[in-house]
Amino acid sequence: MHCLRTTVVRLWPLTAVKMAQSLSTRLAVEGGLRTFQPMRHLNAPLASEPFLNGTSSNYMEEMYYAWLENPKSVHKAFMGWLKVTWTRCSGFPPPPSLVGMKVLCHLERSYTALRFEEFLQRKWSSEKRFGLEGCESLIPALKTIIDKSSQSGVESVIMGMPHRGRLNVLANVIRKELEQIFCQFDSKLEATDEGSGDVKYHLGMYHRRMNQVSNKYITLSLVANPSHLEAVDPVVQGKTKAEQFYCGDTDGKRVMSILLHGDAAFAGQGIVYETFHLSDLPSYTTHGTIHVVVNNQIGFTTDPRMARSSPYPTDVARVVNAPIFHVNADDPEAVMYVCKVAAEWRNTFHKDVVVDLVCYRRNGHNEMDEPMFTQPLMYKRIKKQKGVLQKYAEKVIAEGVVTTQEYEEEVSRYDKICEKAYTRSKDEKILHIKHWLDSPWPGFFTLEGQPRSMSCPSTGISEQELSHIGNIAASVPVEDFTIHGGLSRILKGRANMVSQRVCDWALGEYMAFGSLLKEGIHVRLSGQDVERGTFSHRHHVLHDQNVDKRICIPMNYISPDQAPYTVCNSSLSEYGVLGFELGFAMASPNALVLWEAQFGDFHNTAQCIIDQFLSSGQAKWVRQNGIVLLLPHGMEGMGPEHSSARPERFLQMCNDDQDVFPKLSEDFAMRQLYNCNWIVVNCSTPANYFHVLRRQILLPFRKPLIVLTPKSLLRHPEAKSSFDDMLPGTHFKRLIPDDGPAATNPEKVKRVIFCTGKIYYELNRECKNRGMDQTIAIVRIEQLSPFPFDLVKAEADRYPDADLVWCQEEHKNHGYYGYVKPRICTTISHTRPVWYAGREPAAAPATGNKHTHLMELQCLLDTALN
Repeated sequence: MHCLRTTVVRLWPLTAVKMAQSLSTRLAVEGGLRTFQPMRHLNAPLASEPFLNGTSSNYMEEMYYAWLENPKSVHKAFMGWLKVTWTRCSGFPPPPSLVGMKVLCHLERSYTALRFEEFLQRKWSSEKRFGLEGCESLIPALKTIIDKSSQSGVESVIMGMPHRGRLNVLANVIRKELEQIFCQFDSKLEATDEGSGDVKYHLGMYHRRMNQVSNKYITLSLVANPSHLEAVDPVVQGKTKAEQFYCGDTDGKRVMSILLHGDAAFAGQGIVYETFHLSDLPSYTTHGTIHVVVNNQIGFTTDPRMARSSPYPTDVARVVNAPIFHVNADDPEAVMYVCKVAAEWRNTFHKDVVVDLVCYRRNGHNEMDEPMFTQPLMYKRIKKQKGVLQKYAEKVIAEGVVTTQEYEEEVSRYDKICEKAYTRSKDEKILHIKHWLDSPWPGFFTLEGQPRSMSCPSTGISEQELSHIGNIAASVPVEDFTIHGGLSRILKGRANMVSQRVCDWALGEYMAFGSLLKEGIHVRLSGQDVERGTFSHRHHVLHDQNVDKRICIPMNYISPDQAPYTVCNSSLSEYGVLGFELGFAMASPNALVLWEAQFGDFHNTAQCIIDQFLSSGQAKWVRQNGIVLLLPHGMEGMGPEHSSARPERFLQMCNDDQDVFPKLSEDFAMRQLYNCNWIVVNCSTPANYFHVLRRQILLPFRKPLIVLTPKSLLRHPEAKSSFDDMLPGTHFKRLIPDDGPAATNPEKVKRVIFCTGKIYYELNRECKNRGMDQTIAIVRIEQLSPFPFDLVKAEADRYPDADLVWCQEEHKNHGYYGYVKPRICTTISHTRPVWYAGREPAAAPATGNKHTHLMELQCLLDTALN
C-alpha cells in the first residue's frame, strides 16, 4: 500500500507536466493568460492520499499553473520543491526558469550576508563590528542546517558563536529587527535597563518565526557570550539539554544545538575538548550538535603553524569520532550540500558532526586592525580575491540561468530594506538591553520584566512532611535490593534522627530537595561524585551489591506526582560542567540546579564561567540565573589544596557599596537580594542550609547562590537542627545572634565576636571551657552578601560598650576580613574599632603541616578570646 501511494504521489507532477505541454499552445495563442479552469479528477477517498490529498494536490496544482503564467508570482520554497520533484519524476532537467529561481535562492542567501556587511561599513566605517567578509557563505550554511532540521521535526535551535559574524547572523538567520541592530551603533542612546549592558557583538537573541522551507514554526536562540572564545559552548549544551528535558524530548528530535567556532579557538581552547566529552554522557548528551568552523586560516595575528600541532583545526573532534566535512567556503552550492548532509547525519544518528568552512578573513581581526603588519603576502592575495557573491553571480549569469537585471534587482531590494531600517533606527531614543534577551521566562515576571512581588513566603514545611521525607531518606523503597552493610548503618542513623526530630547536614539537604520535588520543582544536582558525596555523606543513589548497574534513587519515591530528581556524577571537568549547569538553569526559573565542587578550590578551573557569566551575567545581558554552587570549605589540616573555597574572590565581586549604609525599609532584606549580583552564604546549621535552598526557589526573582559548605560539620555532634527550626513560619536566618548567657545580660558583655561558618563551634567550645560565655557574645553572620547591615547594627547596639572582633580561620589576606571589616565600620559609623583574630597573611591558603595547623588554630582562638 505504501508503494502504491508513493507511486501515485510521484506520478502527479509528471501528469501535470504532460498536461502543461498539451496546453502550452493554447496559452501562447491567448497571450500567456490562463482562460480555463483546470480539471480535477478525485477518484480516491481523502484517507487514501497521505500527502497529496484532495486539498493539498489542488493547492499544488494551482501553484503550478500560477508558476506557468508568472514564475515570480509564487514563493521560492515552492520553486525548490517543484525543481526537485520535476527532476525526480520526469527524468528530465528542469526548465531554465525553474533553475533560475533554487539559483536566485542561492544568490539571496549569499548577498544578504555580504550586502549587510557592506551597509554597516558604509554607515559606520570607524566602528568595530567583526564582519563576516571572507566567509559570507556561513549565512547560507546556517540557513540550510536550520531548514533541513526543521523539515526533520526540529522545533527549537540553540546557537552559540564568537563575535565574528554575530551581527550578520542576528540579522539574516535569527531575523533580529535591523533597526534594533543599527541603533546599537548610536553612541547617543541612553540605556534604560539596569546593569552595564555589553557591546553589540556579544549580545544574544530569542525569536520564534515561521520557517519558509518547512512551513513550520521554529524557535531560534543565540546565547549571549563574552569575548572568551568557546566559553559559551557548554552553556549552549546545558540550555539545549534543559529544553529537551522540559519538553520530553528524550532523543533530541525536537531541540538541537549549533555551535560556531573560529579555527584558532577550536584547536586551542581546552573547553572545546571538555564539551565534546560531555556529548555522549547520559545526563549531559544533547543527542548530536552541529559544529560549524569558520576557518579563517589565521588567529588574530597568529599563523596556523604557530597555533596548533595537528594538521587540521578540527582534529579535536576526532576524539568522539565525529565526521568532519572540509568545504571551500567560496562555493556556496558545495557549502549548502555539505550542510544538508551534516543536518541529515545529526537527525539520523544523533551524534556530533563538524563542517569546516575553509575561508579567509578579508579584514584584520577587526575593521580597525592592519593585517599587513604580520601577514603581508597573505593579505596581498586576499586583496586580489573576488568575493564569493561576485564569483557566484558571474558564474550563474554566464550560464544564462539568471540575468544581470534579476541579480541587480534582488541586491537593490535588500539595500532598500536596510536603508528603511536605518531611517527607523534614528527614531530610537532609548537603548533597551532587554530586547536582546536570549532566554525569556514567560509568565515568571510581569510584562514590564519586574518581579510579581517583593516578598518571600516562609520556607518552613509541616512536621508531617519532614517526617515523611526523613523516612524516605532512611529507607530502600525497592524490593529485593541489597545495600552495603555500612550504608545500612547510615540509614538506621537517619531513622533515629527522624524519631528524635533532628537532622544533620545531609538530612537537612534531603528535606530541602524532597519538599521542592513534592511541590513540582525539578531538582538537578551535578558534579564530581555527587551521588555519594565526596565525604560519603549524601548517598542519594543506592547500588545493589549483587546486581551490576542496578540502582535506586529514593528521592524519586517521595510522592506519585512529584517532579523528577536528577543527580548525576559528572566527568572530571569543572569549566565544562559548571558552564553546562549554568546553561541548564537558564532555561527555566522553576528548577533548582546545583553544581557541587569535589573540593571548594576546584572552582578556580571554572573561573571563566564564574567571572564572565555568573558574577556579571545579569548586568551585561539582563539575564537572571538561579544556579547554586556548593563549595566545600574549611581549614582542617588537609594542606594548601582542598582547604579554602576562596570566599574572598566571590566577595570581591559583590556589587554592594562598603561605604554606604542602605536605607532601611520593611522589605529591606528582599531589596538587598534583588539589587545584588549574587548571594554568598556560609551556613552553620542544617536548618539554615535547608531554608536557603528553599528560599532560592521561593524568591520572586533569581540570583546565583554561592554556598560555602562544611566538611567536618557533616558529622559534628553539635551541628544538628531541630525540626522546630524548619516548621511553617520559619525562615532563613541572615544572622544568628548569641543565644547563651551573654544574650541575657548584655551589659556584662565585654567583647562581641563576629564570625561565620565552622569556626563558630570552635570558638563556642573554647569560650565555654574558659568560662567566658557570660562576657563574650559570639554572633554568626550566615549571609555574607548582601551584607546584613540592619542585623549587624542591632547586635552592635545591643552591646554598646563591648569590643568588636572579626574572627576567621582563614589567613588575613584570604577569607572574609577584607569584605566584612569596612562594612561593620560603616554600620557603626566608625565609632569603634573592629579588631582582627585569625591567621596571619600568607601566600598559600593553608599549611601542609598538621602540627602547624593546630598551633595556628590555638593562636587565633587565644587572640579572639583574650
